[in-house]
Amino acid sequence: MLQNSESTYYAVLGLHPSASPIEIRRAYRELSKRYHPDTTDLPNAIATVKFQEINEAYAILSSPERRFNYDIQIGYSRWSVIQPPTDLNYPLPPRYDWTKSAYLDATERPLSSGEIFALFMLGLTLVGCLFLAIAIAAIRGDNHLHPQLSLIDLSSTLRQFWILDF
Repeated sequence: MLQNSESTYYAVLGLHPSASPIEIRRAYRELSKRYHPDTTDLPNAIATVKFQEINEAYAILSSPERRFNYDIQIGYSRWSVIQPPTDLNYPLPPRYDWTKSAYLDATERPLSSGEIFALFMLGLTLVGCLFLAIAIAAIRGDNHLHPQLSLIDLSSTLRQFWILDF
């Protein structure tokens, strides 16, 4: 459990209790890179303690069931209508700019020029195939584009269907 009684797992990760699972994962990745004992400039003992706190916080907050139980334990409700007022005496910490991060979700990253070109070529190929099929049908004189079905053909087809069905 946390050493400081006023600190929460959300505070360890620098998040608000209403943070999404993606925000929790991002904060964990960023902090674990920063405080990992092998990569940090902090003394090994301090880095190890901080890294263990970050891992413990992520273990609780990454599981929906454990997070729900923890939220009840600290008295936070996601469905609460009345929220405590924010302390205006202290400025909010600056939000992290995720666009500068090496980690981006596939849904949030922009398409590369190669991907845009590939999509353009696929669209161009599809349109070309449609025009080619229409042109070949027009040259051959097929009536596939405008089929004309006579009532005699329709009635004979229906009779065959009813005869074979019984």
